[in-house]
Amino acid sequence: MPTEIEQMLEAARNKPMTREEQEGQRRSFAYGNAHIENAAVTREMVNEAADKIGQR
Repeated sequence: MPTEIEQMLEAARNKPMTREEQEGQRRSFAYGNAHIENAAVTREMVNEAADKIGQR
């Protein structure tokens, strides 16, 4: 019998992500990688850059 956590994981696997969720994941990934290389990088900087790219 699956545990509660296994049931939640299975539900998460089968739930499609919205465009907003995908964009949030993309920005989070970009921030995490950039911040490792340069601690001065902020989430605001990543959001501003992503917004500029989206305007093209």
